[in-house]
Amino acid sequence: MTQLALRGESLDRARMMRLLQDYGVYVGVVALLLANIVLTPHFVSAENFRTQAVQVAPVLIVALGMALAIGSEGVDLSVGSVMALSTSLVSLYLGYGPAVAILVAVIGGMVVGLANGSLIAFIGVQPIVATLALMVACRGLANVFLPQLKDVRDPTMASLGSGSVLGIPYLVLIAVALALLVAFTVRRTTFGRQLLAIGDSRPAAQLAGLPVRRVLIIVYVVSGALAAIAGVLATARLTASDPTSLGNLMELSAITAVVVGGTSLSGGRVRIGGTVAGAVLIQLLTATLIKHDLPPSWTQIAQAVVIIAAVYAARERGRR
Repeated sequence: MTQLALRGESLDRARMMRLLQDYGVYVGVVALLLANIVLTPHFVSAENFRTQAVQVAPVLIVALGMALAIGSEGVDLSVGSVMALSTSLVSLYLGYGPAVAILVAVIGGMVVGLANGSLIAFIGVQPIVATLALMVACRGLANVFLPQLKDVRDPTMASLGSGSVLGIPYLVLIAVALALLVAFTVRRTTFGRQLLAIGDSRPAAQLAGLPVRRVLIIVYVVSGALAAIAGVLATARLTASDPTSLGNLMELSAITAVVVGGTSLSGGRVRIGGTVAGAVLIQLLTATLIKHDLPPSWTQIAQAVVIIAAVYAARERGRR
């Protein structure tokens, strides 16, 4: 009876850990919403929900690229600096028209992603080292291009940052569209299946004849492009280019959203729905602390605690 009881307890613990990893982020979002509805004055309003959705959009877009990188058993630490680089490029090329400026900014992000992917796929540099090097280089380059904050005065950019369709901001619509596109790519395309196979076991994928190098390069190019898009949207929303502060610690928020959402750091799994919920959770957590007059440093501490809890749940599940 003792052995049966211990076995039953072990199974219950395994089930709880599985449920925690699969659905914990959704429970967290609901819990934070209910807590704010009860404890935070004026939280339930259309304007507040609009504000929260607009603020979470850039985080979500960056997290989508991060999810692909982590799913391939890598990571992209350069995303925040790519946002800074994109805002500098927007400001530099805005004189040629907003379309040209946005295109140049996105191409700049793709070039950074290509450099990351090439270092990882062809030279064999560890993803954390390669993307750390580009993180430092891109932030420096962004500040060389634009040494100080500069106002962005353009009707198209202003409309992109503050406009809406049926009350839904453009930023939110773009973020949702990109999330659906990435989810479809991961679940329904050959590329998505190859990415998961490579993340699960790169040597096995190579033996199976999968185009490992090509897939890795595409992953980091896409991550760079998404980070650049997030930088463009953040610039449009703020109506200013500030390469010194834009994107600071964005990699932390993106990794938190991805890991909390159930994507394993060991690769082989990408949960886009969980990543969306993770980004919402981080935004709600930040908003909750701010609305209750706690300093920004508490947000970083809270994110660290959430990451540790998510990694612990994944580790416990991986043992079984």
